[in-house]
Amino acid sequence: MDVIKSLDGANTEVVDRSKTIFFPGDPAERVYLIRRGAVRLSRVYESGEEITVALLRENSLFGVLSLLTGHRSDRFYHAVAFTRVEMMTAPAASVRKAIEEDTGVGLLLLQGLSTRILQTETMIETLTHRDMSSRLVSFLLVLCRDFGVPEEKGITIDLRLSHQAIAEAIGSTRVTITRLLGDLKSIGLLQIERKKITIFDPIALAKRFN
Repeated sequence: MDVIKSLDGANTEVVDRSKTIFFPGDPAERVYLIRRGAVRLSRVYESGEEITVALLRENSLFGVLSLLTGHRSDRFYHAVAFTRVEMMTAPAASVRKAIEEDTGVGLLLLQGLSTRILQTETMIETLTHRDMSSRLVSFLLVLCRDFGVPEEKGITIDLRLSHQAIAEAIGSTRVTITRLLGDLKSIGLLQIERKKITIFDPIALAKRFN
């Protein structure tokens, strides 16, 4: 955070929930670091299908394509604010200059990029489930790990999630997600209050749908 903040041209941006940060094909001119909130990265295919490749949390780095290619590139992903997001952003040129002047900066960015790759792999594993109930449970467990807050009742996912947002993230429909969440609630595995989901026992949830 301190490195990005100190760069020439760095600033803070706030993006409301469901608003686009950048579209596929946009010029890759800035690097982003999330301070608060969550960002959904997805690929849009020629068929019109949109597949989530990562759900990024606080301190996640994204928008680094221009750093990897070394010249002006176009965005590969669609980046959307999954919640209200506050970010630090900096011009790619400033980031490249900082890396050239201090290898420690490059190492920090490499660590951030490695985390991004792991988040993408986790999301891909979630979407390999053909059965939608298993896919939903896998997604909820990812949210528990990355956004979970331990409470007396269990683990509360610290995001206000609409059924539509969950459906879009895992390639389902709002109606299906509403039904499946209702099923999980009826058998006592979770509760939903004010769009916040609490998983009573993540291990029991994972075992039931393993």
